[in-house]
Amino acid sequence: MANLRFEKLAGNGEEYAVGRVEPLPDSPLSGKHILFLGSSVTYGSASLQTSFAEYIAKRNNATFVKEAVSGTTLVDEGVGSYISRLRKLNKEEKFDLFICQLSTNDATQKKTLGNVTAQGTTQFDTHTVCGAIEFIICYVRETWNCPVLFYTNAYYVSAEYAAMVEALYSVREKYGIGVIDLYTDKDFNNITDEERALWMSDAIHPTQAGYLEWWTPAMEQSLYAFWNEINGAKK
Repeated sequence: MANLRFEKLAGNGEEYAVGRVEPLPDSPLSGKHILFLGSSVTYGSASLQTSFAEYIAKRNNATFVKEAVSGTTLVDEGVGSYISRLRKLNKEEKFDLFICQLSTNDATQKKTLGNVTAQGTTQFDTHTVCGAIEFIICYVRETWNCPVLFYTNAYYVSAEYAAMVEALYSVREKYGIGVIDLYTDKDFNNITDEERALWMSDAIHPTQAGYLEWWTPAMEQSLYAFWNEINGAKK
């Protein structure tokens, strides 16, 4: 029934289908293999299971693995957590880039935020948001040796999520990860009521139109800047 409801949304119309999307010329991500980890926003729960992951891959001539389950958390509690699912992925597969969702579920479920550990720490409290994020970064780097980015949701009213976004910058300072911050970007979030009605199914979950026309271009800008920065640093 949920899919039937979402199928009727104007923002999930056929004109926004991935198959109609044209690749961009000369993308720095062309030919890259990307791993996406997340929950409902990465999954595309309100957009017929299509999210920015499919659009980024199609527009940038990239391949991808999307490990996303709605309702799951960064905090490692239960078999569906980000960490438990990450551990089950193929360690021999080669990824060029890892993109992880800063889950709104941890905020909604009021999981403990915790603190970013000191330099040199190798043991993390994965029952806290910060500890889980640090574990994920270290696990990905050790397992696949690829660059790591975290992305945030667009702005919605949540003191808990705002605190998570702030903590993510402390994580970036320690690890040098990429951060796609859609939450605090005032220009990005300055949209009309008509655009919001088309682009969002609720305060958190985009439609296909929202991913394609709003989120994906903004995410690509940050992705390209991060990709060029780290590859410039390697030269």
